[in-house]
Amino acid sequence: MANAKIISVGPGELELIADLYCQVFNPPQDETFFQRRFHGRYNISLFVAMLDDQHVGVTIGYELRPSTYYCWLCGVLPDARRLGVATQLIQAQQAFAVDHGYTMIRFECQNQHRPMLHLAITEGYDLVGIRWDTSSAANMVIFEKDLS
Repeated sequence: MANAKIISVGPGELELIADLYCQVFNPPQDETFFQRRFHGRYNISLFVAMLDDQHVGVTIGYELRPSTYYCWLCGVLPDARRLGVATQLIQAQQAFAVDHGYTMIRFECQNQHRPMLHLAITEGYDLVGIRWDTSSAANMVIFEKDLS
């Protein structure tokens, strides 16, 4: 497993966040996509993973409700996958949630993203539901982990 450097960044780094997002996900999005998503959200966290001075991954979270933190997005560049980077990003989100007094953390992923499903189970998340996402036309698997 690679030892990625996980860095907390602020809203001034949305260009970097958007660039990483576009290298991992489709369709491409710009900074305004993230600004809209963050509007009215509390305790937004932005973490970037680095390997050998290269940005290779990103995770974003925010408060879902007063007791629950939501890991909205986690992605790693294709060349840096299967090195443990996503695990380190998820663990950074969990630590942030604990440090801010949340007792539960949640994330969702599309059913076809098998590595993320495996990561959730390995990290001790429970499968708590499934929902249909109309924007991606895919089933989303919902995971939660008790942090108390």
